[in-house]
Amino acid sequence: MSKKKFKEKKDKRDKKERGGLYSALTRFLQEAEGKSYSVQQLVKKLSLKKKSLIEDLYKLLDVLEIEGKVEQTNSGQYKSTRKSLGAGITGVVDHVNPRFAYITTGEGGRKDIYIRSSDLATAIHGDTVEVEVYKKRMGEHPEGKVTAVIKRGRSRYVGRIELSRNFGFVVPDFKKIYQDFFIYPENLNGAVANDKVLFEVVKWGERDKSPEAKVVEILGKTGENEAEIHSIMAEFELPFRFPENVLKESEKISEGITPEEVKKRKDFRDVLTFTIDPEDAKDFDDAISFRKLENGNYEIGVHIADVTHYVQPGTLLDEDAFDRATSVYLVDRTVPMLPERLSNALCSLRPHEDKLTFAAVFEMDIKGKIHKEWFGRTVIHSNHRFTYEQAQEVIETGNGTFAEELKTLNELHHILRKERFKKGAVNFETTEVKFKLDEKGKPLAVVPKVRKDAHKLIEEFMLLANRAVATYVFKMKKGEDKNTFVYRTHDLPDQEKVEDFARFAKQFGHQLQLESNSISRSLNKLMDTIEGKPEQNVLQSLAVRAMAKAKYTTDAKGHFGLAFDHYTHFTSPIRRYPDMMVHRLLQHYLDNEKSVNKKQYEEKCIHSSEREKRAADAERASIKYKQVEFMSLAENKAYDGIITGVTDFGVFVEITETKCEGMVRMADMKDDFYEFDEKNYRVIGRRRKKIYRLGDTVQVWIKKTDVDRRMIDLTFETKSVYSLDDF
Repeated sequence: MSKKKFKEKKDKRDKKERGGLYSALTRFLQEAEGKSYSVQQLVKKLSLKKKSLIEDLYKLLDVLEIEGKVEQTNSGQYKSTRKSLGAGITGVVDHVNPRFAYITTGEGGRKDIYIRSSDLATAIHGDTVEVEVYKKRMGEHPEGKVTAVIKRGRSRYVGRIELSRNFGFVVPDFKKIYQDFFIYPENLNGAVANDKVLFEVVKWGERDKSPEAKVVEILGKTGENEAEIHSIMAEFELPFRFPENVLKESEKISEGITPEEVKKRKDFRDVLTFTIDPEDAKDFDDAISFRKLENGNYEIGVHIADVTHYVQPGTLLDEDAFDRATSVYLVDRTVPMLPERLSNALCSLRPHEDKLTFAAVFEMDIKGKIHKEWFGRTVIHSNHRFTYEQAQEVIETGNGTFAEELKTLNELHHILRKERFKKGAVNFETTEVKFKLDEKGKPLAVVPKVRKDAHKLIEEFMLLANRAVATYVFKMKKGEDKNTFVYRTHDLPDQEKVEDFARFAKQFGHQLQLESNSISRSLNKLMDTIEGKPEQNVLQSLAVRAMAKAKYTTDAKGHFGLAFDHYTHFTSPIRRYPDMMVHRLLQHYLDNEKSVNKKQYEEKCIHSSEREKRAADAERASIKYKQVEFMSLAENKAYDGIITGVTDFGVFVEITETKCEGMVRMADMKDDFYEFDEKNYRVIGRRRKKIYRLGDTVQVWIKKTDVDRRMIDLTFETKSVYSLDDF
């Protein structure tokens, strides 16, 4: 290389480095929100090692000070002159498609801000950003551009490795990230083409340049079950394993039940007790005790695993359980909240073993009226373990183990359930699916979950216990000075969403009463009316979307969906941390202790609600992955389906036979130019006026399946499974 060319290349590289230094420095000082730094601190923070770059830093600070973008403090340190990023409009990026994003501000009454993808700067989905809003707007939403990234949503992602001769890049799995990440060969860490990897961003790119990343962990080959499930776990930041110190702490817990401990509790070991759980369950955290009293009434105990006896506050076990907050149920595995020694052994209410429990005990008559209730710690000895199928057979035939007791409990459950709906509970029976998998995790069949009386019996008595515990604590003190407690609340549905839903239901000939005191009864009537009809699934799904989301809070509000004035989660402490909080608080108040700090518990409630959402999203992603994998192996034929969603870029269709959902993209609807009619949940052909609307039954063919992005592309046109594009 000639000296001239070498100098030109060096000058170009130096210019690029100086440009990168300018961006890095200004962004760092802006994100520091008023903090000041010495030159030496900036050198360290910006990882500057080259002498020339350190010299450039001094010059750059002088220039920025002259321009008024940086000021020097009395102590000689430097800080941004920008008053505060919080002073502008801030929000979180929701990158809905490759063309644009919305910034959700979380401020009541403010509409989301529309941002073209070209105006996102380096921000990606989930980042917290500052936005400058334009004075004019093109549509109904204000429009603007990102001026600064305040906080990155995360720095680790999952994706698939692709390689060229001199470098690699990773294509992220997450649907809402529309760019690749550049990886230098030394940062591949052994990954090869088509590996599924967990990667970390090491440098966020300039506007037109890809961010740089490094491979943190190789998850396996794309398409393999282990790799894909690990990919989902990594995407939602679920823990792969328990820390060694947590496992060691769990192994040290004593297994025996001492006579001293039994004396502190009500002894139910001589009372008939049993569990009813799924066939593949390993942790049994609830049991029912049953006996007939001399006065003709029944004593029914809901006994819950006493997890908090073993997991004490301040321990590593408790800290880890709080961080996880919930077990997560993926299609082929459970990511547990507690180590196996606790969840499957010490705490699990296994048959023919003495177990420590926390109970809600009710004296009821044959009409379901509660005469007495008691709450406290118990010790039990389960006489039998039923699967749901076994219990259902006994209920249906009237023969088998504890047939008389199950018959009575089933009759009482029907009374409790009827009373609940009479008071306004909403009856949503949405269809869930499970998969039959082979030994390698490949889906062999999709099976709808069927809920029968055995499931509903257990559910009803768990609801009774949860409601009774919440009501008991709420009523402990009169007036405003209530004991701080963890409630499970569910607000009234948003009126606008209910009105939209009612308008849509009317298209199928169904009327809905919109008055707040009539909504639940009207919804129940609708659910009964549509049972077995083609529109059942779509209307049930839309009704659920119109509802508010249930959450944990210390505010003693009611639960709209269940029609309870007060409700909590008491019955599943093996898999939910809020139930552990409820156990501790209930015992605290039974011991006549003072109310705990409300603010601290509200923060714990917020954390638990966020973790619950994460778990639900991960579970849905794992189901979607198996659905896509199942349909990738499906027969090339026409499938009956129902339209479950309509957007400006395509029509979602649920295949009736398999309950798998895919999309017919607008671009693939070649017979006309279709326009989106948002208010009426439909698309309309401009020339022929053909309409596809939510709830319509249609026929579709599978065009393409993409396991990586967990997407099924469908078409209304006949298409062979294979095309030239596939080769």
